[in-house]
Amino acid sequence: MKYRGNIVEGTFLSRPNRFIAFVKIGDKEEKCHVKNTGRCKELLVPGCRVYLEESDNPNRSTRFDLIATEKKEGDRILLINMDSQAPNRVVEEWLEKGELFGKKAAIKREVCFGESRFDFSITEEDGRVSFLEVKGCTLEKDGVVMFPDAPTERGVKHIRELIKAKEEGYGAYILILVQMKGAKYFIPNWDTHPEFGEALRDAKDKGVVILSYDSVVTPSSLTLSEAIPVVLT
Repeated sequence: MKYRGNIVEGTFLSRPNRFIAFVKIGDKEEKCHVKNTGRCKELLVPGCRVYLEESDNPNRSTRFDLIATEKKEGDRILLINMDSQAPNRVVEEWLEKGELFGKKAAIKREVCFGESRFDFSITEEDGRVSFLEVKGCTLEKDGVVMFPDAPTERGVKHIRELIKAKEEGYGAYILILVQMKGAKYFIPNWDTHPEFGEALRDAKDKGVVILSYDSVVTPSSLTLSEAIPVVLT
């Protein structure tokens, strides 16, 4: 997935609320839209380098969207895409290439089932229908990536509905898209929301397929890359 707008580099200054950040671009301080309403405290550290997409919409109240940041750990610099809208677009491109279900599969977005709306339904050539839910992951510590970074009752609800779909004969998948490269493995964030981890483990035990892939990240693009282990113990 490539961003269409012009990408500029800046220095993060502050984030007064979930939607807005102040960033220094050149010699000017700009009010920017943050494309992630999560906490992201470990990512948006004053003084860190960030990347922004410039909008060509003159009616917007903010000129830039904050989409990526550099996280420093010692001598290591990790480029992390933090755009919460990007994972679904990336996974859709990947599915359309025929990955996971084949090139003849019919893919639909935002499909209702029970009391939830799943990110994708996939109908294979033989008529089998599967549901797939995507979770974008930006939280990393010592090479281990985790989700969620804040309690998500909605996420638990989606998992429970996927279990129900599996029990009714549908295929059921959860894909954790890690929005960075170099992760060792994925684990649920047990400290932040143990119920999510328990639901994920229950889903695996009942036949829901849990997948995790890392990404190749540049300031202007995000591409699904390689499978990484999912550890639920």
